[in-house]
Amino acid sequence: MRGLLADIDRKNCWNLAEHAGLLGPQSLQRLLRTARWDADAVRDDVRDFVVDRLGPGGVLIADETGFVKKGTGSAGVQRQYSGTAGRIENCQIGVFLAYATPAGRALLDRRLYLPQHTWPADPDRCHAAGVPDEAAFATKPALATAMVLAALKTGMPARWMTGDEVYGQDPRLRAALEDHRMGYVPAIAGNRRIELEGVQGSAAEVATRVADRHWHRYHAGQGAKGPRWYAWAWARIDERDADGIGGY
Repeated sequence: MRGLLADIDRKNCWNLAEHAGLLGPQSLQRLLRTARWDADAVRDDVRDFVVDRLGPGGVLIADETGFVKKGTGSAGVQRQYSGTAGRIENCQIGVFLAYATPAGRALLDRRLYLPQHTWPADPDRCHAAGVPDEAAFATKPALATAMVLAALKTGMPARWMTGDEVYGQDPRLRAALEDHRMGYVPAIAGNRRIELEGVQGSAAEVATRVADRHWHRYHAGQGAKGPRWYAWAWARIDERDADGIGGY
């Protein structure tokens, strides 16, 4: 953990071993590849530690990140869009769940995204990469939903959930949050059709119909290009998919 948190350019086993003063990477490679330990049990310990330190009433945050790879043997790797790289790359995609309060923020859980046609459909490839037999295809929002529900099942004291458009567009995630009476503020695409006061239009069009006096600017911290300011307005809308799932 000290190595992962240290200022090391490439956090591979060789560099982490050198940082720890070891003669070689064998012990770290064994931990990651062949040692028997329960990663989910470690996750649960981390979650309890995080809640104890950061306190209740926070926000669950779903997001994904890409890990660029050279070869084709790593589980879930293929050419796909990576938001981290900003382009299509040969990479793995991980979906992560974080928890944030005014006291700080930390990661709680993770899921590896397995592209449907190149991994779950190829059992031999999955076996060679160490993918569990029970692993199946799930969309990124479905992975986020599973992590949120798992956290809430343990009594996670979060009050809100947020994420980008990938998660805001999924009606089943929204429905799951509503079933647990949990507030959510995910992003949605500007061209998504919604209804406000009986008038339908895209989200971008509806936003222009909200009076200026209802908008409030809030500072969301420092970004790469300076302070990040966002304008917020509260409006009651009715948006449900054709199957009636989800709504705000």
